[in-house]
Amino acid sequence: MPKDDLTFMESLWRNHRIPFGSQYWEQGWFGMLFTFIFVAFILLNIKRAGAGKSLFIRRIPGLNAIDEAVGRATEMGKPILMVPGLSDPVNAIAVQAINICSYVTKTAAKFSNPIIMCAYSASMYTLAQEVIRDVYQAEGVPERFDPDSVRFISDRQFAFAAGVSGIIHREQTAATFFLGEFYAESLIFAETANSIGAIQVASSTEATQTPFFIAACDYVLIGDEFYAASAYLTREPVLVGSLVGQDWSKMFAIACILCGVVSQSIFSFTHSRRVEDIVNSAGGDKDKIKAGLAQLKKDEAHQFVVSKFFRQVDPPEDLKVDREKKPAAEKSPEVGIVNK
Repeated sequence: MPKDDLTFMESLWRNHRIPFGSQYWEQGWFGMLFTFIFVAFILLNIKRAGAGKSLFIRRIPGLNAIDEAVGRATEMGKPILMVPGLSDPVNAIAVQAINICSYVTKTAAKFSNPIIMCAYSASMYTLAQEVIRDVYQAEGVPERFDPDSVRFISDRQFAFAAGVSGIIHREQTAATFFLGEFYAESLIFAETANSIGAIQVASSTEATQTPFFIAACDYVLIGDEFYAASAYLTREPVLVGSLVGQDWSKMFAIACILCGVVSQSIFSFTHSRRVEDIVNSAGGDKDKIKAGLAQLKKDEAHQFVVSKFFRQVDPPEDLKVDREKKPAAEKSPEVGIVNK
């Protein structure tokens, strides 16, 4: 790159770079304190879980359906189908889905029930194959692992949907698990499995697809239940501690919101009453009103209001619009017509 172009790029970067931590400093010290408290809650509970302390997690009704679905497939002698979403590449959502699928595989391995896992991407296929193999080895039955049970279908959305639907019909699966990121193909999966009478447990991190699963599946994990299920089943200290720490953070945030609502309501009520008293006692004297409002402002500076802890941020420069004032309308003294 020529030296002149390099100098131009450096100056451009210096002029447009975002200061480190600006998203916190703009909210004032109270916003930063909020973040640090949330992080402290999560780290503290991870440490507690790692130290062996049992942290309570509420039993999710959808998890009871896992054993029921595996038991039904075992009685019918038909395979279990699992789809860990359409994540590409592997992300946190895919790992959560794989954790739940590993628990399903662990339960199926005890009863020698065949499984089928359909992968959307090459990275997911590799991860799923390793996890499923490790599950069979941990259960002491490595010979029951079938490499063909983990299948790479396609990395194209509707080609993948068509391939999975075909497997459901050909294999006549008795139980299906759809967990992870799903999009327009969610209803295709759910309706196909429903048409053959398979019991279905589903969960999607996409809020727009959850209603389709609710309409066509037997059990659905909604919202945070998807992450809670992984923590509940695996009992990993990091997952359990993070989940409990997030619950603590939510309760703390709710308490702060309630405190803010109460304090702001009291402040607004007393402010309006004080202004009304100042105006009534001044008797129309503008100087007395100004003096009373000035004193009121000084008094309110010492009152407790949660909103005072947050720094007011000015709008970006590109949102400021200079508006030209229109000239006042001139009224004709002769005919009483307004000239514009």
